[in-house]
Parts: sequence; C-alpha cells; structure tokens
Amino acid sequence: MALKQFKPRTPGRRFYEVADFSGLTKKKPERRLTESKASTGGRNNAGRITNRFRGGGHKRRYRVIDFKRDKHGVPAKVASLEYDPNRSSRIALLKYADGSKSYILAPDGLAVGDQVVSSNKADIKPGNALPLRYIPAGTLIHNIEMKIGKGAQLVRSAGTAAQLMAKEGEYAHVRLPSSEVRKIHINCCATVGQVSNAMHARISMGKAGRTRWLGRRPHNRGVTMNPVDHPMGGGEGRSSGGRHPCSPWGQLAKGKKTRTSKRSDKFILKRRGKK
Repeated sequence: MALKQFKPRTPGRRFYEVADFSGLTKKKPERRLTESKASTGGRNNAGRITNRFRGGGHKRRYRVIDFKRDKHGVPAKVASLEYDPNRSSRIALLKYADGSKSYILAPDGLAVGDQVVSSNKADIKPGNALPLRYIPAGTLIHNIEMKIGKGAQLVRSAGTAAQLMAKEGEYAHVRLPSSEVRKIHINCCATVGQVSNAMHARISMGKAGRTRWLGRRPHNRGVTMNPVDHPMGGGEGRSSGGRHPCSPWGQLAKGKKTRTSKRSDKFILKRRGKK
C-alpha cells in the first residue's frame, strides 16, 4: 500500500504523509464485532498517572480480532478490508460458511472475495492458518502462538513477518523480525504470509496536531526542567544533563535491561542483535 503526499501549501502539509486507503472497503465496522474503548489518559484504576504524556485523542471503538483462528475446517470468504484505529495493520472481515463473522489481521496480498481457512490441510497461501507442524520450512508467517490454543502473540505489527527455519523434535525454530531465533512448539498455530500495510513505518506525521489525534501529548525533556523536578534538570544555560539519561525517579532510560520474566529464556536460541 502506497503513501499519499500533498503539495506544501501550508507548513503542516509540507511533510504530511498518509496511507493510501484506496484498496480498503468503504464501510462502517461490523457493529457486533466492536466494543467500547474507554480513554484512560495514562491513569490507572486509582486515578494516578502511570504513563506520562497521554491524553485526548479521537474517540474510537475496539474491533474484536480473532487471534485464535479456532474455526477449524470451516472456509471463510473475505467480505471486506478495513482500517483499524487500534493497530498499525489492516483487518479483514471474514464471513464463514456457517454464517458467522470475525475479524482477522489482513496479510499482504489478501483481497476481497478470497477464501481462507484454518485447517491442518490448508494450502500454503496468505491468510490460511495451520499449526507449525504442517508448514514447510522457509515459509513466511505471522500471527504466531507462543502457547498452544492461547491465541497469537507474536508478529502482529504492520509489515512484519517471521520465517520458519527448521523443525527439531517437538519444536520449530522461528526467526522473528528482530532477528531473534526462538523455539516454538510445532502444535502452535500461525498464519501464512506477511502482515499488511508495510508502508506504515514510513508515515510522516507532518504536524503536531496529528499526534494529538492519537492521544500523544507534548513530551518535555528532563534537561529542560528544574533540579527539583528531574535528576537531569538545572544548570546554567543549556546543559547535557551531566549523567546518564534517566527518568524523573532515577531509572536508567537507555540500555538498562528491564525484562523480569525469564520463563521463556530457555526457548531463545539466538538473541536479537543490533540491526
């Protein structure tokens, strides 16, 4: 999907880029597959701000996505391709042969009218979901489960794809977009193809107001604050902080590893490196 650019008639339009929505179906979302989405403004259940510089933004409804793909053997026809304000990729509305409907992440190359299915004997084509056991090595996949039957947790962002490298015993070796190689059980389900909207990473906001539509408020740096407000604040004139970058509470902001859950470390064969 290409990007749409504008003539620089105003400063805000000069670097303004949006995705070309020409390939999407112009319709409202399926009402039964949406839920209300409350705006938190970065606050927790106690009303305290736990995520700074959030607030405002356009009102939106959540589209319920089928990450499990557990309607096995029931073919479905792609009824529409739609925009989802809650994620970077496009979504596809499926209409199953039994009359039910669901949303899935739309892979690249999927078109309205195509037929997809979740089955052990499904063809290796974009949109079909099947266990890693039945997917040939070298295939590009997305929407990957980490636990059998839990639903997809890996490779769901726009333009991403993992590659099935090999199979060894009860586990498959999958290379993730971060270049990390991880062992995943061969009975975990995945979807064939690459996630749609690959041009999302190249979008230029163009103006500050557009980030406000997304609920992102202005972010002020620590070095511009006073010493009472931030460890990096203060100094005569402009300063570089005088210490390693950190949060207002002294937590290192660049390079410090913050991962606490080590339960899945044994499944990592090769850690991600610098790109």
